[in-house]
Amino acid sequence: MILKSLSLVNYKNFESINFDFDSKINCFVGNNGIGKTNILDAIYHLSFGKSYFNPITSQNIRHNADFFVIDGIYTKENREEKVIISAKKGQKKVIKRNGKAYDTFSEHIGFLPLVIISPADRDLITEGSDTRRKFIDGVISQSDSNYLATLLKYTKTVSQRNSLLKYFAANNTFDPTTIAVYNQQLHEYGSFIFNKRKTFLETFIPIFIERYQAISSGSEKVHLTYQSKLAQTDLLTLLDQNLDKDRMLQYTSVGVHKDDLSFDIEGYPIKKFGSQGQQKSFLIALKLAQFDFIKKQSKVNPILLLDDIFDKLDEKRVEHIIKLVDDQNFGQLFLSDTHADRTENVVKKISQSFKIIKLGEE
Repeated sequence: MILKSLSLVNYKNFESINFDFDSKINCFVGNNGIGKTNILDAIYHLSFGKSYFNPITSQNIRHNADFFVIDGIYTKENREEKVIISAKKGQKKVIKRNGKAYDTFSEHIGFLPLVIISPADRDLITEGSDTRRKFIDGVISQSDSNYLATLLKYTKTVSQRNSLLKYFAANNTFDPTTIAVYNQQLHEYGSFIFNKRKTFLETFIPIFIERYQAISSGSEKVHLTYQSKLAQTDLLTLLDQNLDKDRMLQYTSVGVHKDDLSFDIEGYPIKKFGSQGQQKSFLIALKLAQFDFIKKQSKVNPILLLDDIFDKLDEKRVEHIIKLVDDQNFGQLFLSDTHADRTENVVKKISQSFKIIKLGEE
């Protein structure tokens, strides 16, 4: 799969700009604040229907404009595919593929597989469990539409159950029959999600460990551990056991929406005990393992975005990562950097064709 061209109108800092791309490596270079990351984000937007950095649609519209349009032309399985995302203030965002709008955004997820590696990924280590759950769900959803559909149903049911618990508290009432209906639905959807996550991680963790060893060239041991109460008890039992607590809290305190993924190095949390370099290598290994998994499942080379790849990594390690991309028959690669010479020195050392796109220069 190749992104041949990209057109932006009123997207973030760009009034109007067009790009034609190399089929292998494309490097956006220029000063900080020029919009390199915004271009990568537009490519991400075409795959996921939302920004990686700011999911609030209206905030991705250029100042003093009232709409944006992102237009991408791809080649996939010897067919040309045109994807357009448009958003107008006060209106619903629209995604069109070859001129036809999707009924729901979820139908589009997985059609244009993509992986991004960015300094913002550090949130996976530093932020709460919801960030890590989103990572797991995002990887599985790109190749399993049934999983995504079930996840959406589960989330909606949790919201409905929470509303019911608030209603009970406000009206000093309780209806065990209605709660039982929601509990049964959550048990059904949650058990499916738990088993899918568990199966996914059994495949994913060995790939991740192998990637980490290749990137770090280090002897330290890293590991991911899936943390879920469903590993010990089924969700129906958990919901029953915690009903009094939920009624007091007025929200659903147990379920797969509380699962987490622990990141460890030498048996200790990498958040506390990993150096900046180890944390960066950990995150890149995580994303390259994501790439491997999606490629295997979808039989398509995902597009790979490397945002500010030299951040906290020396040139030698970046060169190693670019070589991995070269050696492993990756697909199309987009990267951003502030130094054109540094980027060119690295990409020249590998065999793939490349294009340097200098921003801020006429």
